[in-house]
Amino acid sequence: MSSPKAKALRELLTGKKLSFLMEAHNGLSAKIAEEAGFQGLWGSGLSISASMGVRDNNEMSWTQVLDLLEFMTDAVKIPLLLDGDTGYGNFNNMRRLVQKMEARDIAGVCIEDKLFPKTNSFIGDNQPLADMDEFCGKIKAGKDAQTDDSFSIVARVEALIAGWGLAEALKRGEAYRRAGADAILIHSKLSKADEILAFKKEWGDRCPVVIVPTKYYSTPTEVFRKAGFNVVIWANHLMRTSMTAMQQTAQQLMKEESLINVEDRVVGVNEVFRIQGAKELEEAEKRYLPAKQEAPQALILAAGRGKELGVLTEDRPKAMVEIAGK
Repeated sequence: MSSPKAKALRELLTGKKLSFLMEAHNGLSAKIAEEAGFQGLWGSGLSISASMGVRDNNEMSWTQVLDLLEFMTDAVKIPLLLDGDTGYGNFNNMRRLVQKMEARDIAGVCIEDKLFPKTNSFIGDNQPLADMDEFCGKIKAGKDAQTDDSFSIVARVEALIAGWGLAEALKRGEAYRRAGADAILIHSKLSKADEILAFKKEWGDRCPVVIVPTKYYSTPTEVFRKAGFNVVIWANHLMRTSMTAMQQTAQQLMKEESLINVEDRVVGVNEVFRIQGAKELEEAEKRYLPAKQEAPQALILAAGRGKELGVLTEDRPKAMVEIAGK
């Protein structure tokens, strides 16, 4: 049994043409990426942690990450691949993670062969790597735990990041493929794509290969397409874009103490309401709530005294009682 989202992600990973995943870090950014036309999302660990004001060092618990992901995947129809760091622990944590992700209709997880708690790949040099056999066990445990045939586990190889070279990257990638990984993510922090291109040339088509060109961004996308990569991830750019805009707006408002030069360059509140789905709620209210009755515009009193009004009608009929000066 496969969920449509898990199946869609698997098709992106295995497709013959180059596909793209857009980073998202909350429900709003997920909807923006979907509306732009992206067919899948990357739940970036860096972006999610930054959006919560903490470091990319597993300072958020995995259950806090899952709670946020639930809002993201509920907001869209396209699949989400989570940047699952090291799997948040050992093989047992990995098993539980996969089960809880499937329950929330999250299509897949990418785990990296580093130590828990993780350190962002672009911080420092010579980061220690996980034991290869232990990491293979984590992949196997995740695959055994899944109940959705199409749920994907992507193994992220950090050998190039750690400076261990191409041979080690190929060795680890092959071990992870044999352990059951549905795709390999080969990562590099060089400003040129030489390392990942050399990896792909040696790797061939053993299984799908995913790349993250954050550092080698000047490489034309056509190079990746010709090399036969399957998926490119734009890993953190919605978060970084939002930071730029928020910093500029906050600084301007602090300086000018006025909205006059800000209002015309930000979205109107109606656009916020649109992307939130306010119109759908309005239509649902018409279907499910009882029809509102209009407030009475006048009171018509019957003739006669009426005992209920007591002294007010001792010497006059009800129609003659003064109400609001009339």
